[in-house]
Amino acid sequence: MKRTAAALAALSAIVLTSGLVPQAKAEEKKPYKIYLSNNFVGNDWRQQMLRIADTVVKKAPLAGRVDLKVENVETTTQAQINSLNNIIRTKPDAILIDVGSPTALNPTIEKACAAGILVITFDQVATADCAYKVESDWSMLPAVQAEWIAEKIGGKGKVFVDRGLAGAPISEQLQSGFEKVLKNYPGIEIVGYFNGNYALGPEQEGVASLLAAHPQVDAILTQGYGSGAIKALQDAGRPLVPVAGGGYNTASLVCAQTEGAQCILETNPAYLSAEALKLAVDILDGKEAKEKHVFVYGPFLSTDPQPSKLYPDVKMQKIEVGTNAFPDLAPGLSLPITPDWVEITPQEAAGS
Repeated sequence: MKRTAAALAALSAIVLTSGLVPQAKAEEKKPYKIYLSNNFVGNDWRQQMLRIADTVVKKAPLAGRVDLKVENVETTTQAQINSLNNIIRTKPDAILIDVGSPTALNPTIEKACAAGILVITFDQVATADCAYKVESDWSMLPAVQAEWIAEKIGGKGKVFVDRGLAGAPISEQLQSGFEKVLKNYPGIEIVGYFNGNYALGPEQEGVASLLAAHPQVDAILTQGYGSGAIKALQDAGRPLVPVAGGGYNTASLVCAQTEGAQCILETNPAYLSAEALKLAVDILDGKEAKEKHVFVYGPFLSTDPQPSKLYPDVKMQKIEVGTNAFPDLAPGLSLPITPDWVEITPQEAAGS
């Protein structure tokens, strides 16, 4: 029996509304418009962080879910505030912010929250209550490093301490974390400070300047690489001493390949941007976040792994070429490279 066009149309409508045939159009999810506001691009970590953000939105599970726009601004709080005000006017679904100040951006962040925009601060986070926070545990990282250094030199000696980047909130946390633990060792004296600026050149220059003024140093705690400090010791013809640094490939290689080097490297994964993006999409999808303050943990890398008494649960890996020190990868590559929910290749992270 032949059906009329009207009858066929009616039957199709019944089938569609009954759920017997998928409604592809209804199931399509429009990409979320997400801005990433970054206040500093002057080191390898920040550049890798931005590359990872760009990479991860093109891969499952975030592929097709995010319309990502990146705003890099000058290294001033006011420049970032001005940029954020412009972003808020576009009414995005979310703003991810690597902040230049833990407090100065709070009124602007609260303005975004009041406008119904999801705000996640990451890496360097703000104190605004309405914003989610994604970061490494900056209380734990310097404490474990300072403890390792103190035990390595037998609880006594003269040390240099890196102040990091002037005005950066994380720099203040790291310096304070080093000093708090070292105070528990009366035999240890901080004899000099320098600003490593999270870059090899300033780190090496800062240590070299202190070496010229101090005939004795027994350990060096940096906020950057650590390998710049080792190079300064070598250039000055001084004995190598235990060094604390960051989990960059060049630092890991220098520690692994330099005879007599003693190192502990903290890891602050550059994929914090990826974690912030995934959290944003999950929240926008209606998933309930367990915590508003999320800590991302990476392992410590060391030439001589030792258990921490202060933080017994921390992971510490021995530095070994081919395992966590890679001669064929970019020197400035931040380790570890990828979170466990997506695969970011070393080449993608390095931009090669």
